[in-house]
Amino acid sequence: MRLPYLCATLKEPPVSADPTQVLAFETDCHLFKGCGFEGPSVWSFIFEPIATVGPVEINKPMLLAVIGSILIMGFFWLAFAKPKVVPGKTQMVAEVLYDFVRRGIGREVIGKKAEPFIPLLVSLFFFVWMLNLWALIPLAQFPVSSVIAFPAGLAIVVWVTYMTVTFKTNGFVGGIRNLCVPAGLPKPIYFILTPIEFVSNIFVRPFTLAVRLFANMFAGHVLILIFTTATWYMLGTLLGTVYATASFALTLVLTVFEMFIQALQAYVFTVLTATYLSQALEEAH
Repeated sequence: MRLPYLCATLKEPPVSADPTQVLAFETDCHLFKGCGFEGPSVWSFIFEPIATVGPVEINKPMLLAVIGSILIMGFFWLAFAKPKVVPGKTQMVAEVLYDFVRRGIGREVIGKKAEPFIPLLVSLFFFVWMLNLWALIPLAQFPVSSVIAFPAGLAIVVWVTYMTVTFKTNGFVGGIRNLCVPAGLPKPIYFILTPIEFVSNIFVRPFTLAVRLFANMFAGHVLILIFTTATWYMLGTLLGTVYATASFALTLVLTVFEMFIQALQAYVFTVLTATYLSQALEEAH
């Protein structure tokens, strides 16, 4: 017997060989039976390889990321392969989604110069959203962006683009001024502000961009894991079932809330990318 599992990963084998590292509902351990609650930990986010391609080991998060990319590309290809003046349902949905990023993020944040960067912003938004959505999809049930490597990789892409646009637009000297020397301030302040701006724009921005996405997805998944496993753990007695019902209800609430956070984090990641590009396009003074 198993409790329906909403967003937690079911029986993923941890890398550790420790047989005690199992989730609470994988045992007969219940409340009032003299056994402790085995809550989820870091090992819930570590997966053994599914397959090996040359020197590359493919695990579950990597596979989900690849499948997610294929699904996104397949959807937009299906929608726009043969566009019609009067769009069908698929084309209409794709146009609405594309236009949301184009107008609501690109044009709103960057302005008239946004057009060359719209493909990047659209790709980032839907890819991040798809990575997050895997937490709600049966059999997957894991937010890929809760593995720091994926947000970090995306942040590096954004950082490289940001630096490239900055120096391409302003030249080397102008690019340094754009990054480190805000205009319109008293000169003595620059002795303090310039090093802060340098560290912030070069190092802090990509770091916080990655950690913000990672931390939100990691924390959300851990919370749902805790309450899902707690629901199973507290079953077994009448009083325990009352507790389990409350835990399960909270799991449902957290799942709905997590759906909102997943979309919000994709939006925030894309808006921040657009903000950095907007700054990169500003002429240095």
